[in-house]
Amino acid sequence: MDEFGYTTAVETRYSDFDTMGHVNNAVYATYLEQARLDYFGDVIGIPLDEISGVVAHLEIDYRRSITPEDEVTVAMRVAELGESSITMEHEIRAGADVAATAEVVQVAIDGNTGDPRPIPPELRDRIITYEGL
Repeated sequence: MDEFGYTTAVETRYSDFDTMGHVNNAVYATYLEQARLDYFGDVIGIPLDEISGVVAHLEIDYRRSITPEDEVTVAMRVAELGESSITMEHEIRAGADVAATAEVVQVAIDGNTGDPRPIPPELRDRIITYEGL
């Protein structure tokens, strides 16, 4: 069984590919962003644009190129739920292969001050329930 609780398909676009014929390395971060948007909408039921937050950490390890022939999916899970932060682990997959692994830390912030704030209880409860934390 897949150790990641959530998987979403990502459509590649012509503009994702560089002159070498594979997805440009910077686009992988966009795929992670799309997966987070899908996760918050599908699993948590709250659109990401309704949650004040910022990415505080992004780390990507590349394993193989993604080509135009590949079907791309992103699998993800919440690895740690802090007071104001959510640490998410991802696999970007090209077909059955892992093309990259990634860790993203998102921090809830006060929309007016930009300061970190506690994760809203409703959001925290939905993540705990879905992830089994």
